Parts: sequence; C-alpha cells; structure tokens
Amino acid sequence: MNSELLINSTGEGVRIALLEDKELVECHIEGDDSQYNVGDLYLGTVRKVVPGLNAAFIDIGYEKDAFLHYLDLGPKFRSLVKYTKGLLNKKITNYKLTDFKLESEIDKLGKVNQVLTKNQKILVQVSKEPISSKGPRLSCEVSIAGRFIVLVPFSNTVSVSRKINDSKERTRLKRLITSIKPDNFGVIIRTVAKEREVAELDRDLKECVQKFQDMSKAVRTAAPRDRVLTEIDRTSSLLRDVMNESFDSVTIDDSGLYETVRDYVKGIAPEKERIVKQHSGKAKLFETRGIEKQLKTLFGRSVSLKGGGYLIIDHTEALHVVDVNSGNKSSQQNSQEDTALSTNLQSAKEVARQLRLRDMGGIIVIDFIDMKSAENRKKVFEAMRDELKKDKAKSVALPLSKFGLLQITRQRVRPELNITTSEECPSCKGTGKITASIQVADTIKENIQHLLTKQNEKNLTLTVHPYLESYFTKGFPSKRMKWYMDYKSWVKIEKDSSLGVVNFKVFDKNGEQIETM
Repeated sequence: MNSELLINSTGEGVRIALLEDKELVECHIEGDDSQYNVGDLYLGTVRKVVPGLNAAFIDIGYEKDAFLHYLDLGPKFRSLVKYTKGLLNKKITNYKLTDFKLESEIDKLGKVNQVLTKNQKILVQVSKEPISSKGPRLSCEVSIAGRFIVLVPFSNTVSVSRKINDSKERTRLKRLITSIKPDNFGVIIRTVAKEREVAELDRDLKECVQKFQDMSKAVRTAAPRDRVLTEIDRTSSLLRDVMNESFDSVTIDDSGLYETVRDYVKGIAPEKERIVKQHSGKAKLFETRGIEKQLKTLFGRSVSLKGGGYLIIDHTEALHVVDVNSGNKSSQQNSQEDTALSTNLQSAKEVARQLRLRDMGGIIVIDFIDMKSAENRKKVFEAMRDELKKDKAKSVALPLSKFGLLQITRQRVRPELNITTSEECPSCKGTGKITASIQVADTIKENIQHLLTKQNEKNLTLTVHPYLESYFTKGFPSKRMKWYMDYKSWVKIEKDSSLGVVNFKVFDKNGEQIETM
C-alpha cells in the first residue's frame, strides 16, 4: 500500500490530505489559531472538586474549565505533584529525575477529594480537544511522544506495542530500551520501532528526554494557564506517526512550509528526505490532484458507492447513524441475498474510510441491508473489522445483530471534521434576490479593465470556477486574448472548483488578493 501526503497552505491555515493507493482516507485542517491540541501540557489550577463525579474541573485558560477524572490522574500522581511543587518553589534544579525519589502510587479506587484541593496548581496534559459544548479533557499521566517511543516520566516500566507480534523482536527491543533509558523514566515502544537500530532509538529517546527537561524549565517560571510544552503541529505529527516504508511522497505547495517539512523529515528519517517535493504546477495542488472534488463529494449527507449503492450519514448528539442502501444495484445480481452481501461488503470499506476521513468518534451504528445467511453476516463483520485495523484510532466493533445493525465505538480525541458541501448562493447570500448570473463575465471584465488601465497593475491572476475558466480561455480568439489585445497585459487564469459559479478572486503579482468592485 502506497501512502502519500498532500499539504496545501491557505490564508486560513494548512490543509493536509492523506492518500492511500491514490484514495483520500484522511483530511486535517490546521488553523493558525489552533490551541488546546492533544498532547499539550499546561500548568492548571483546580477550580472545583466534584466528589459525586469523582472528578475535578481545571482552569487552563479555555472558556470552559477542563475536565479531569480521578482515573486519569494516573498511579504516579503523587510523584507528579511533588515534582511540580519542587519546580515552582525552585527547589528542583536537576531535571533528569536520577536523584528524584518517587512517591507511593495512589489508590485505584480512591476519591478525588483525597488527592486534589481547590486552587491547587497541577501539571496536566490535554487528552481530548474541546468537542461541541464540552471543554478539553485532561490527564495527569504525562507522556511525551517521539517517532519510535513514548516517554513516561515517574515510571520504570518498559512495554512494547501489541502490534509487534514477533516474540524475538519484542525481547530485543525491550532489552535495548531498558539498557539505555534513564532512571525513573518509563518507555512505551511504538510499532514503527520494529527492526530499528539502537542508534535511532537512542536518538529518539534523548530528544524526548530533552523535551521533558525543556518543559521542566518552563514550569519554574510559568504562571497558571501557561502552556509549558506544546505538541508539534498537525503536519509534523502526521509525518511522525505515519512515516513508514510504504510512505513514498510528501507534496507541498508552499516554499516556506516545504523547507520546514523537509528539515523535519531529514531529522526523523534522513533516508526519506528525497520523498519531500514542492508542487510547482500552475494549477493549485488540491485542484490538480482532484482533492477539491473529493472533499465536496465525500462530506455530504449522502455518499455514493461504486455500482449504484449509497450511504446516508446522520449525526445526533449521542451517536452517528449510517444507513446502507443498494440503490439501482438490485438488478445486477442473481438474487436479493447476493445484492445485499455485495453492497454490504463494499459499504463496510467505505464506512471505515468515512470514519477516518471525518474523524467520527463515540458510538456509530450502521444499518446494513438485511441478510438471511448467518455466514454472510459474519463475512460483513469480518470485513468491517479488517478495515478498522487500518485506523490509528482505537475502536471496538460488535457482530451484526439479527436486525442487520453493527455497532462501533471509536476513540474520539478531536472534534469531528465537517466540511460544508452545500453552497450558499453566491449572488443572493440566502436572501432570495439575485442579479442575472450572466452578468458575471461583464463584472470580471470591468474589474480587469479597471485594474489594468486605472491602477496600472501588471501580472494579474484571476481565479474562477472551472466553467468560467473555460469560458475565458477556450476558442479563438479567446476572451483572454481579446483582453491582451485591448490592454496589452496578459492575465493568468486559474480554475478553482471550491468557488461558486459567479464568484471570482483577483491576485496581484505578489500573490496578494485585490479587493474588487
């Protein structure tokens, strides 16, 4: 399986598309104002202790207090509190934990009011981003992720990913890490560490330890609500987590971001530096690779399947519901049971892709087409389970019920990605009153004429819907050629299917958008 990453830089942030075998499977949108990301560490203040929930609400600067349950404190909570107090009081200067005496573990069945008090300062890590009306969810089991390992302070346990099945390799990795890790640091060995040399593991371990030391220094001078360690941005995080032998291309359309990503890849996987490429085509990266069209077709309420079937995806506060329909496929199979099985197997693959693509979490209920055969129901369940194995998020699936329902719970750590596929009328803005759409060509011509003759602009770039791009560039002489003959200046025209049919944008020679009339 070939994996490819496309990174598109926009004025609002960065869009990241992950393709597997040329098919879009994940999409991430990272805004410039992104805060409270999973993995970030804050110096929080206990606002309220709620024994009834066995939890506390912590102020980390978000508009709503973050939630911290007793079970998320972790067994080493007393050691974390002691270390944090030592940093704030300036008594701890050695951040390597070699001389730090660990405290006893807290009771697994204890109560939150036994270990937390109001206004107490504690170090917390974001485990779930703010979702809907809820604030962030926190954990005190601090961990620092590297490419090959996850560093766990105040522990001495070394564990290996369950996805590494080879017992000899598990033993080798555990022995290696045990021999090089510092005291009072635990390590979780990630799947990508399989068959890696000790030099690579040691470098990754040292980088994680350095992050812990930098965080410790930041805590010494931190004020409540301060972020003392930030997770790397979504782009680098994706590269760190998914970079493997099958990853064969990273394409970026921004020169500054290209240099940053190339340097990052060179640091974590020097042998992969060559796969980082800069998009140099005239058309936009997402437009060239058909991503814009896929985003518009894959995020609607209805998702089409090859062969005529389709999915209907609905969302409620409590769960997500997916309804599988055969559409016009019923006439293509020998029997109703064959039609149901064929459509359900295809739907299982598409549903798994939709879960990753939209980052849907919580409870998902899939209403497959009814099948009489227990063997066929088992085939669909096994197909669904196999597809879910490709997903990084943890999930649990239950076998199909006699009503054809399959239930899934999927880990949710971020808000679900929602891309609007219905477009507001670009002319009336929802008012119901419009001017004639045929006037858009005249409007564009007037703007181009004004910019070229009155404002003496040169090297303009006009971005329009593909229909308008064809209207202005096709034929002989084309509309654009006539502009050149009239105004003695060539206008570059680019198509962008994300624009409405009567929407357009004009950019100057520096790539900055010009306000039109």
